[in-house]
Amino acid sequence: MKRASLLLFLVSISLVSYSQNTRIKDNNNIGWYAFIASLKIDDKWSLAGEFQWRRDNLISDPQQNLFRVGVNRLVHPGVNIRAGYALAETFNYGDIPLNNLGKQFTEHRAYQMLLLNNKFGIAESNHRFILEQRWVGRYSSASLEKEDDYVYTNRLRYMYRAQIPLKGREMADQTPYAAVYDEVFIGFGKNVNENVFDQNRLGLLLGYKFSPKVRLEGGFLSQIVQLGREVDGRNVFQFNNGLIISTNLSF
Repeated sequence: MKRASLLLFLVSISLVSYSQNTRIKDNNNIGWYAFIASLKIDDKWSLAGEFQWRRDNLISDPQQNLFRVGVNRLVHPGVNIRAGYALAETFNYGDIPLNNLGKQFTEHRAYQMLLLNNKFGIAESNHRFILEQRWVGRYSSASLEKEDDYVYTNRLRYMYRAQIPLKGREMADQTPYAAVYDEVFIGFGKNVNENVFDQNRLGLLLGYKFSPKVRLEGGFLSQIVQLGREVDGRNVFQFNNGLIISTNLSF
């Protein structure tokens, strides 16, 4: 796990460093507001669902809406797997939009996830690996109002997260906590162009565990996104910084 995370980190850093002298920067202020829920069926199986309302200029303008569902299975204490589907609607935001025609577009995803949880001292940590199969909407003409084609790509994601209670030594009920995470995205496949390094997300969070069923957290989010195309022969990077708030429910 350590070798895999180190490799992904070095790949992302090297690719960003290589292009930093010629890249175009697009800075945006974002706000992400997430509602996440899980339903336990038995000791091994559960269902997961979430909606993320992602905004530009913190809240006033749309960035992306994301729906995601999945089925979880506990295969060993601390080891979970999930398979699911996601639907994303991405809007025209920023100085240089993701879509070259400046149009919003739909993306369908299938994904498979491996989640490893462990504890050391008072800290809890997890490693999350996600493999995504993506069908991204594309317009063949600027006159069209709806996508007429979908481009297939693959993406690998790795996230490391650690959290510690700010009261006591356990994540008991009515406990405040602090958390940090970093996730790197690597695109691959014949249709991936400039953005082999797709994006990176860093979060610094404060949270409160009300009970085993309810948890709320929020804090600072930094997202770096590389566009899949060049503009005037230069790579384009979005630097999106802002707020993230998540409500987590377990039933």
